[in-house]
Amino acid sequence: MASVMGLFLRHVYSALFGWVLIEQLGLPIPSVPMMLAAGTMSAAHKFHVEYGLPLVLLACLIADSAWYLLGKRYGSRVLEFLCRMSLEASTCVTRTQGSVMKRGPVTLLFAKFVPGLSTMAAPIAGQAGISYPVFLIYDMAGTLIWAGSWLFAGRFFGDLAKRSSEFFSTLGHFAVLLVVLMVVGWQVYRLVKRRQFYSELRGLRLEPAQLLAMIEDAEQAGTELPFIVDLRHPLDVLPDPRTLPGAVRIGPDDLKLRRAMIPLDRDVVLYCTCPSEETSAKVALELRRLGVRRVRPLRGGLQGWKDAGYPLQLIEV
Repeated sequence: MASVMGLFLRHVYSALFGWVLIEQLGLPIPSVPMMLAAGTMSAAHKFHVEYGLPLVLLACLIADSAWYLLGKRYGSRVLEFLCRMSLEASTCVTRTQGSVMKRGPVTLLFAKFVPGLSTMAAPIAGQAGISYPVFLIYDMAGTLIWAGSWLFAGRFFGDLAKRSSEFFSTLGHFAVLLVVLMVVGWQVYRLVKRRQFYSELRGLRLEPAQLLAMIEDAEQAGTELPFIVDLRHPLDVLPDPRTLPGAVRIGPDDLKLRRAMIPLDRDVVLYCTCPSEETSAKVALELRRLGVRRVRPLRGGLQGWKDAGYPLQLIEV
């Protein structure tokens, strides 16, 4: 353990830079434990925040700029990729888009503190057309607040631990192990939350083929079609202004506020941008708790329907 700790101390700055860069590039490996550990080490003068903080800013600048440019160029395709990669059950493209459209670049000041929002904010800022200089100012200010908070929280803990020399010595000896345990613990928590989410969702999803059959049966019988709701954000509609036959476009928050318009006597089908149907699944679960029992998310969302080659209609502007 002593040799591992010695190696960690010799390369703490490069380890911090690399860890933050990897996380910000999209790998679900939290860097907060590393920043806390580095901040704690500063109490023993084995790490200097004034050197480490610029490295965190540089790592975030590289990763966030890359995601901004990719979001600006490729839009929804980048967001779908990030949605697939994320282990965060709360990662939601539509929620982040709504926050960016409502608050503008101010969202970037707190985005890194919010799971899911942190991953999506930079590419959505590019997709939303926020200029790069404005994005850079707010993103770096948000990064400074985020990194400074965790580094100085670690320093505060280190100063408290120094009051007991024995405890501080033990803490330093097992610092690497504690970082690993925090990372593993956080990953396990994420996986458990995601497993609970999908467990609750099991049996609720509607396959595209099932929905097509429901539409055709209703047309042949001359009855009302299923009530299909397109939950996509306007930013996602712009590059592909098509929707499922008979679908109405209502945002997730608006749909919950306008619950009275949701029919209780026929099937309600929701779909969104996320290929893992995060948004539609969450809205469906919330509506079921509010008494709308015949509501189901469409498996694969709009992309799943398109991949199956089923009919679409242009959105009337």
